[in-house]
Amino acid sequence: MDKSWIKKPHTSDEYEQGIKEFINFAFRDELKNGEIICPCKRCGYTLWVHHEESIGETSTISPISISNIVQDTVVVDDQMQNMINDAFGVEDHANEVPIESNTEKEKNASQQRYEEAKEYYELSREGEKPLYEGCVKYSRLSFLVKLYHIKCLCGMTNKAMTMVLELLKDAFEFANIPNSFYEAKKTITKLGLNYEKIPVCPNNCMLYWGNKEDEERETCKICNTSKWKSKAKVGAVGVSGDGNNRKKVPAKVLHYFPLKPWLQRLFLSSKSAEDMRWHANDSKNDGMLRHPRDSEAWKHFDLTHTWFASDPRNVRLALASDGFNPFGMMSTNYSIWPVILIPYNTPPWVCMKHTSFIMSMIIPGKKMPGNDIDVYLQPLVKELKELWTTGVDTYDSFKKEMFTLHATLMWTISDFPGMGTLSGWNTYTGLACPSCNIDSTPRRLNHSKKWCFMGHRRFLDQRHRFRLNKVRFDGQQDMRGPPKMLSGLQILEQVQNIDVTFGRKPDKERSGKRIRGGRPTQGVNQQWKKKSIFFELPY
Repeated sequence: MDKSWIKKPHTSDEYEQGIKEFINFAFRDELKNGEIICPCKRCGYTLWVHHEESIGETSTISPISISNIVQDTVVVDDQMQNMINDAFGVEDHANEVPIESNTEKEKNASQQRYEEAKEYYELSREGEKPLYEGCVKYSRLSFLVKLYHIKCLCGMTNKAMTMVLELLKDAFEFANIPNSFYEAKKTITKLGLNYEKIPVCPNNCMLYWGNKEDEERETCKICNTSKWKSKAKVGAVGVSGDGNNRKKVPAKVLHYFPLKPWLQRLFLSSKSAEDMRWHANDSKNDGMLRHPRDSEAWKHFDLTHTWFASDPRNVRLALASDGFNPFGMMSTNYSIWPVILIPYNTPPWVCMKHTSFIMSMIIPGKKMPGNDIDVYLQPLVKELKELWTTGVDTYDSFKKEMFTLHATLMWTISDFPGMGTLSGWNTYTGLACPSCNIDSTPRRLNHSKKWCFMGHRRFLDQRHRFRLNKVRFDGQQDMRGPPKMLSGLQILEQVQNIDVTFGRKPDKERSGKRIRGGRPTQGVNQQWKKKSIFFELPY
């Protein structure tokens, strides 16, 4: 019996036909405990000794069959197939049922679904195509992806990558290698690695984005710094061309990954589309906090925005960001800030996996954005406002229908300094506690030059004996109540009139050392550094 289908990709017609033939063959005999042994390559049952096949039947293969196997070589790379599935949000694309085209909207959805399926199968065939005849280790796609990985790690230019591909093509004419990096990138971009490159002012003043006037500017409208790198720096990165023919390179670039396509892909697989309803279908009101959907904030949001809560498929996001040095423990000072979104519709064992995280943008270094992070968050906030008001048409593979997907940003996740960066609250003064706001009791430790936060007895019961104890504390009684938790409207009143011009002074205008610490600011206007860009969201 022909068993070559075992090594075929699971999405191929040959594999499906082979499974049917094996089932017919296996069910001729009496089953043991109503089960049969799985014949897939992962389980390793390729010699069917439990189905009356002897070792001698498969030990001898004719030369003709060997040549046929070499000619029909198909590279099976599970990791590459998983990457393709992740890019399209697919687990088993063959099992998806096409939607019926009754209305105009459904016809458009059907056409969109057809185009996505066509692109998926084309990329799957690229993953099966061997690099050259007889090659079983690399497919054409896996070779290009690994070569592209080397390019990114080593900082190779596009021209250098094209020269390498031309050399490989010239040396190995029989290999399926593209002629240029441009051709290779057309295949690689189908894996979902698309992003927008947005030029930024080197001093974090503005993005050259949003309207035609800003996009065409050559200098910053705030600090008048050039948009482009100087000639000396351009030459250092190896850009070709001399004089006026030299290609201009932006001095600083924000890499932004559009959010809408990522959210749409969450519903392309019936399994992940079903998981996106988990927070509503598996809700429990037993007082236990297992998931953010059990929190008071989640429930209050549902009561306030009932139209949003009426469809459990609407996505609730959290934003996390922090800086790190990509050069590890080296002496180079560099801080790069990735911004990651986490969809909380799914169960805890799914939403906290790194595969569920959505990369939103990469804020470049070499210095941290600080208070100017709002400049970089503009594209994301604009897209979040569109997702709240108009939404985006999305196909639900679980219910086999089109619907309008909406999304909301509910939380930010960061450490304490990162919280100050995102919110605008100054975390380096004596009033650093955001919960106490200006109703705090700081004390400066002059020798260590640090702040100490006193007044913890105010959180105790009014009749607690520690409130009257002077000896063991600071020599005073404390009968105050705890500070009041401010509402969102009260916070908005505090930041309403704060006017901030983003950006830092150019290097030539900065002098002297940065002053740390200082005396506690007693006015709320001095404590807030900005009105956060998140206040632009309509919820």
